[in-house]
Parts: sequence; structure tokens; C-alpha cells
Amino acid sequence: MNVMIVVTHLLGTGHLARALTLARAYTAAGDVACVVSGGMPAPLLTTPADRISQLPPVRSDGVDFSRLLTADGKEATPNYMAQRQAELLAALSDFAPDILITELFPFGRRILRDEFRALLEAAKAMPQPPLICASIRDILAPPSKPKKAAFADDMITEFYDTVLVHSDPTLTPLEISWPVSNNLRPMLCYTGFVAPPAAGAHSDAAGSAEIIVSAGGGDVGAPVYAAAIAAASKMEQTFRILVGGAEPQDRIVALRKIAPPNVTVEAARPDFRQMLYHAAASVSLCGYNTALDILQAGTPAVFIPFDDGGEVEQGLRANALAEKDGIAVVTRANLTAETMCAALAKVITAPKRDHGLGRFDGAMRTVELTHGLRSQR
Repeated sequence: MNVMIVVTHLLGTGHLARALTLARAYTAAGDVACVVSGGMPAPLLTTPADRISQLPPVRSDGVDFSRLLTADGKEATPNYMAQRQAELLAALSDFAPDILITELFPFGRRILRDEFRALLEAAKAMPQPPLICASIRDILAPPSKPKKAAFADDMITEFYDTVLVHSDPTLTPLEISWPVSNNLRPMLCYTGFVAPPAAGAHSDAAGSAEIIVSAGGGDVGAPVYAAAIAAASKMEQTFRILVGGAEPQDRIVALRKIAPPNVTVEAARPDFRQMLYHAAASVSLCGYNTALDILQAGTPAVFIPFDDGGEVEQGLRANALAEKDGIAVVTRANLTAETMCAALAKVITAPKRDHGLGRFDGAMRTVELTHGLRSQR
């Protein structure tokens, strides 16, 4: 089958990472999968084997998701957005998918509703319409107004065949963050978490006995890095700070100038997932992909949920996971060297957590579910 996944990441890269993982699972099953990406290019996530169609990219203005910027930091004009929409519809026509998946929309990305509606209307009008699926993570940004939940319900009813919830409902059911209506509930298909295959221990044991500090693929890690450096000056363990985001070199140089001798500062590494198996602990945000990496590896973890701009997704996820052994939460408001040290001491001495906590076969399960639904049409 031809499978088209449409995604626009605006701040971090988690949405794109999940879309790529799904696409690779479809490819492994013998399908032809194309990811249509409307966010900023993220070369660290992609491989030459990935089939990606890049739209004119946009990003949010920091945590202001009501304002879209182009790659050069200028506000996206109506003409620019019209060009995106034209290229999106051309990709749909050229690829002619059997399965069409929209990442997050209509539960989010309402600022892009015009291009998504145009896509969905065009898909419905095709001679052989594809199976249309909404793809969402475990925790959503709760709707600030009832009309936002109503909008999602209406769009699902009008256009979609199913809603793929990439979560294990025993850990993070959708109701934690979203009002699941009677109309929406029968549309939900829980797939399990969408994660790459478990990385496993690495032969060179990079990160062994270290405290690995990371902040995902965005540019929002400064408070975490600063607190880690302050905490390291009070602890004997070796810290390794992995700096992500666009063009991290200047931040790396600045952090190295103030880091004590027991701190290594470097750019985010492609072997991060393997390093977690050897680490004494992890300090990180609590985005979807990082949380799954830590659950798979069983690493003691301190989560510092991103909450700028009133964001609550990571906090809800972190608090749900902190009910398990070896996981602690420190809020941004309470983040100091002392609170980080105390949290690290707690998780490092906690009972070891089961590596098998949660279902991580969500990508494969998504393939199976959508193949089955498509074959019934």
C-alpha cells in the first residue's frame, strides 16, 4: 500500500520523529511510505532511506503557537501558506495514498486547519479515497475552550475512519488530557507506544555510570543545562550534557566555560538511546520520545517537564510516570541545584524498574490495524 503521513512540528522534533518511526514500520511491512513534513528540516532524525516530501517549512514563534515563522524568522505570509497548501495537495495527487495519516490534527495544529481541511476534502474526493486516520500521542494539550474539543469531534466525524492513540492505556489513557466524548470514544484505537526497537546496551558502554542530561531536539533546554551544571558542582558523579536544537555550538562553548571538571558538554549524539542503558541516571524534559527511550532502557530518571507558555502536556505525562519506581519530577518553578541533587539521589537509590513497563510495539500495531481497516473497505 501507499501510506502518506502528514506532519508539521513547530517547536521540538517529537512529532516528526514519531511520523518517521511509523513510516519505517510501514516500509518494513512492504508498503511505500512517504512523510510530508511541514516543519523545519531535522537532518539528525532522517536517513537516506526515508522518503520525505518537504513543504515550505514553518515554526512557531517560540511558545507562541498562534504565530508562524519561516526558516529565516519572518512571519509566514498568506502567499507563503498558499504555496504550502498547493504543494501538499500536489503530493496527495502524485502519491495517491491508500492510507492517509495526519499527525496531531485535528486535536492540535488548528492554526493549520485550512491546509488540513483542503487535504482531507481532496482525499475524500479521490476516485478511490484512502483510509483516513488521525495519529495522536499519549498526552495532548488539553483544550482551553470547549469549542476546541467540539472542533476535533466534528472533524473526526466528517473526515476520519479512526483515531490512532499511540499510548498504553494502562499508563497514560487519553482521558488524562482530553475530554473523550461518546462520539469520539468508539473511534479510538490504542496502538501502544510508538518507539523504535529497543536500543539495548552498546559495546563501547558510552555514558557508563554517568548522569546524562538532555533536552530533546528543540532550543528550550537552557534552564535544565544551567541547573545540571550547578548540581554537578555539589556531586561526585560525572555529568554529560547533550545539547540539542539548531546550531548548538555557541551554547556548547558557553556551557563549557562554566562547567566544573566532572561535566562533559557536547552536541546531542545519535547513540543517546544506547547510552541510557549504561547511565547512572537521566535528567531530561518529558517529551514523548525521550520518555519512551527512558522507559525502554529502565534508566533512573528525573523529568523536568517543559511548561513555558502554559504547556501542560509534559507535566501530565511526567506525573503519570512518576508513580513508577526510579522516576521523579522537578518542576521548572522548583528547579535548583539542590532540588536536582535530591531528585537524583532518590531515583538512583530506588528499586530497579522493569524494562518491559508499557507496550512499545505501537508502530507495528499501527501497520496491522490500518491494513486491516483498509482491507475491509
